[in-house]
Amino acid sequence: MATYKGARYIDEQLTSILDQLAENDELVIVDDASPDDTVEHIRRFHDPRIKLIQAERNQGYVRSFEQAVLASKGAAILLADQDDVWIEGRLDTLLAGLETADVVASNFDVLGGGRRPGIPLLRSADSGRHRANLLGILIGYRAYYGCGMAFRRDVLHDFAPVPRYLRESHDLWLAILGNTAGSIMHVDRPTLLRRLHDENATPRGWRSLSVIVAARVVLLRLMVEARRRLRSGKKPRPR
Repeated sequence: MATYKGARYIDEQLTSILDQLAENDELVIVDDASPDDTVEHIRRFHDPRIKLIQAERNQGYVRSFEQAVLASKGAAILLADQDDVWIEGRLDTLLAGLETADVVASNFDVLGGGRRPGIPLLRSADSGRHRANLLGILIGYRAYYGCGMAFRRDVLHDFAPVPRYLRESHDLWLAILGNTAGSIMHVDRPTLLRRLHDENATPRGWRSLSVIVAARVVLLRLMVEARRRLRSGKKPRPR
């Protein structure tokens, strides 16, 4: 988990996660130099499964997620946002998916029953349509959200270091890796309740044309990089 100015909602999310973790599981949190009392909220849980890392300066959520997964120890890595709520059974559902796939991506419902983003739901039937999924990522209609994703530790070798030019959408980088490797599973049912508000890292409104084009260029670069890493089988140097 990466946190930043999350004091308003984080208690409910931490409770929903910790209720599903076993005694030997861990919750690695990187706080991105929050100016509010997010860290104090986390510490009040006094739970030994929480591993809190405080960034000295704000580095952005992509770097914070990267730092968190690199600090993790488990064979399975689940990503979580600070302001959502895990649905009961989420952990078991994603772990079951990881038995046969390197990356698992689930759907979500909106907390309070609000309107979800106008992107088609992920379908399990599309799990093996890797080229179509990559095209969907490029066009923008594949609903890969980090808050609904998990991956095997083996993938970390290719996931990190995250390319330096990537400043958002670490989840799409993970989805590109899974689809390029031909090992990703879509879960039809939602595994979390996503809280939509004006401070979400994922933008809710339309972007300008220049921003959209720039984002597509980054995605193309990521697709090339994914093929390179998977072919080489060697961990690249950070750039």
